[in-house]
Amino acid sequence: MAKPELLAPAGDIDCVRAAVENGADAVYFGTRAHNARARATNFAVEELPDLLAFLHLRGVRGYVAFNTLIFPDEMDAAARAVEKIVSAGADALLLQDLGFARLVREISPDVPLHASTQTTTTCAEQMPHLRELGFSRVILARELSIAEIRKIREATEMELEVFVHGAL
Repeated sequence: MAKPELLAPAGDIDCVRAAVENGADAVYFGTRAHNARARATNFAVEELPDLLAFLHLRGVRGYVAFNTLIFPDEMDAAARAVEKIVSAGADALLLQDLGFARLVREISPDVPLHASTQTTTTCAEQMPHLRELGFSRVILARELSIAEIRKIREATEMELEVFVHGAL
């Protein structure tokens, strides 16, 4: 059995440092646009190369939350942001918008995609569609029971992520 990944949210550099110093395997954070963590401080896209270099030097992965719906008038700016995020060295993108996932795949066929908890994935029947869109990990809906998570785990080989403690 694989060792669980300790993944911590981080809205600013102090939170990133705290996560690293306390043993996080990975950190997730948003940029100032297109993420569901709007109340966090968040990072400018221009800060990501240094932030990701800081994490990678310490053996910690950096996942960028891009987990809101992208409206047609936001598409060009969102695509440019993804290009910058990928070139900065993000270890994965957390996405909500399944249609936008197709565009991200065109921009970068290799960046790992994680289906955000905002996709409300609650059953194994969703997994083939998410895999087809290029997702390698699914962050399951927070309201699932352990029994429901177990049932999904038994039906798929995809990586699953669950919130252990909720949003504190």
